Amino acid sequence: MKSGFLALGLVVLMSTGAFAGGCPADKVLKAARKLDNVTDGSKVKDEVVQTVDPAGWRGVKGLMLRTRRLSIEPGGLVPTHSHADRPAIIYVISGEILEHNSLCSVPIVHKAGEATAEFGDLQHWWENKGTVPVVLISSDLVPVEMMKDPMAKMP
Repeated sequence: MKSGFLALGLVVLMSTGAFAGGCPADKVLKAARKLDNVTDGSKVKDEVVQTVDPAGWRGVKGLMLRTRRLSIEPGGLVPTHSHADRPAIIYVISGEILEHNSLCSVPIVHKAGEATAEFGDLQHWWENKGTVPVVLISSDLVPVEMMKDPMAKMP
């Protein structure tokens, strides 16, 4: 019952909140650029809120639906990662965070109350340059074999 209310709440938040600013049209790259390989995630707290195993539902195999709460301390970095095999939706609960994206030539600002979708030919890393923690809710479809992969823990 509790997980149903959480899922419903997330859907309501996503449908009523603003969508995060994307890459400005004149800064979108035609080909993905190489990003710095950021590896220090020491200032990121990652808590799994709930998981759903949809195995067998509509022919789904080998995937987990996962929702996490992440807190990124001031100066914290979310390591470089890809979404080629892990679609995600991120909702910013509080704070402001910068996304360094392989498909955009400038950092993208994400603010409290905004959501962003991540999937496909995308690699990125996130940075909290503010003075307060940033809190995110991240929901993603994770291949079962990635559930123990540290990079699958990132937004």
